[in-house]
Amino acid sequence: MVLGLRIPTALILLLTVAFSIGSARALSLFGGQDELMDPNDAFEIGPVDADTNSVLLSITAAEGYFLYRDKFRFTSQTDGVVLGVPTIPPGKVKQDEFFGLVETHRGQVDISIPLLANTAGARRVELVVGNQGCADIGVCFPPQERTISVSLPAGAGSGGSGAPEGAPRAAVEPIPLSEQDALAARLQHNALLPTVALFFALGVLLAFTPCVFPMIPILSGIIAGQGESITTRRAFGLSSVYVLAMALTYAAVGVLVGLSGNNIQAVFQAPWVIVAFAALYVALSLSMFGLYELQLPSALQTRLTALSENQQRGTHAGVAVMGVLSALIVGPCITAPLVGILIYISSTGDALVGGLTLFALALGMGAPLLVIGTSAGQWLPKAGAWMNTVKAAFGVLLLAMAIWMIDRTVPPQVTLALAGVLAVCSGVYLGAFDAAERGWQKLAKGAGLVAALIGSLWLIGAATGTGRLTAPLAHFGASPAANAAHVDFAPVDSLDELHAALERAGTRQTILDFYADWCVSCKEMEAFTFSDPSVASRMREFQLLQADVTANNSEHQALLKSLGLFGPPAIVFFDERGDERQGTRVVGFQNAERFLAHLNRL
Repeated sequence: MVLGLRIPTALILLLTVAFSIGSARALSLFGGQDELMDPNDAFEIGPVDADTNSVLLSITAAEGYFLYRDKFRFTSQTDGVVLGVPTIPPGKVKQDEFFGLVETHRGQVDISIPLLANTAGARRVELVVGNQGCADIGVCFPPQERTISVSLPAGAGSGGSGAPEGAPRAAVEPIPLSEQDALAARLQHNALLPTVALFFALGVLLAFTPCVFPMIPILSGIIAGQGESITTRRAFGLSSVYVLAMALTYAAVGVLVGLSGNNIQAVFQAPWVIVAFAALYVALSLSMFGLYELQLPSALQTRLTALSENQQRGTHAGVAVMGVLSALIVGPCITAPLVGILIYISSTGDALVGGLTLFALALGMGAPLLVIGTSAGQWLPKAGAWMNTVKAAFGVLLLAMAIWMIDRTVPPQVTLALAGVLAVCSGVYLGAFDAAERGWQKLAKGAGLVAALIGSLWLIGAATGTGRLTAPLAHFGASPAANAAHVDFAPVDSLDELHAALERAGTRQTILDFYADWCVSCKEMEAFTFSDPSVASRMREFQLLQADVTANNSEHQALLKSLGLFGPPAIVFFDERGDERQGTRVVGFQNAERFLAHLNRL
């Protein structure tokens, strides 16, 4: 009995000693304090200053504490004062137990916030500063916000001057306001309803870009797959489900990207995802050609038939899934309106307003799809041989979509060869080599001959090493000047490599291009903009760097986050000292003329 009492007592004594030692070690991290510091003291703001173009502030984490770089938020509470994207020095990358791979700051971090506009001529700005940090012992504070008052010098931003009346005013050149920053400022300071209407209109314009255009054959193929049973009402219903599913997915993903800073859509650009989606297009196209009676392997034939029949039934759930997948895989590229919304979400954390605006943008992109899909139900023939011809045409479009999809995962010569095969086969289907007696047959034969000729040129181009659909034979007899139009970028894959390259720039300015194999606009910039002789000649005056973020690994994500970017395409410009030139970023596709004008301004 005595022994039974002594053992628990000994255990209690051991636990007490261990707890005391552990507590002493934990408290030693904080200089012997009895408890955690108040977050306002642990993360002190100051000093704060401002010049004519920016607000400069420092935030200092006490010893034993650190701040998350991506949790900084800055918002102006003064009407007419518009802030740009803050310049935050890169932090130390660490694996955090709460947030995964993040950048953190210890000690003092100096932040510059561009002052884009001061239309009210305000002399002071009420600035809301948001941040979040943790203690080394594993305790994290919730996100906090503090409001500080900053005195603005005369002539700050684009607002008025504080000089006495009649006195000469020095010319103050404000930081240029990029399109995406202007849209972000509109979200922050304008009424919600007009802003939502604006972004809906911008979405309608984006619907006619190569980023959204591929959704047209997808939706049209769904409608055509209904056969002669389709009605205008049913076509409108299916189109509405597709567009709403696409818009809701786009808005949800956009909010997550804005809050996290990671391009979630990049996850769905893995080669196996792209190939699987392309295979789905092929399966749907084969059903429109009526080829399932061929003696395929029984297991494959059963799966393809089930997939085709389910799609032909046009269940609303199936159409909704196609809309979701289109938003994630085919989805729109990074554009200035999209980046404007993401900047707003990331800087304010306002997911509600950001989500509503994203939904309006996506609905705008889907509006033409809704019109096209509904119209297809009206003009598609209801019976007869014409129906088979129309379905075959949509089958060709879906095969073209499959080729367009896998272009992101295979060499360009493979894409060109597949396009050539499809064009030649389409020409044969149109009767290019058949006898034609009547007018329509002769017209079809002529179109078939043209398709077969174009396909042959593509096949020749692919066989001789080119991958350009628009100029498959351009490399034959190309002049030295044309070959000289090519520009070479030095690769950078991490923040350290970028900093080292900027130090090597010497007296040159630097262009940093973000590229990915799955980025449609990136390939457009290479094919139509960087290849222009005038653009290439001007670009050679800069140090040219390129970050290929196709793999979207942790270093790529850290590099994007350090510059406040959400994904490609994006081009960032640095001056001779290695500092970014504010307001000069290019987001999305720009043609050669517009990009050359931008370079000349620099």
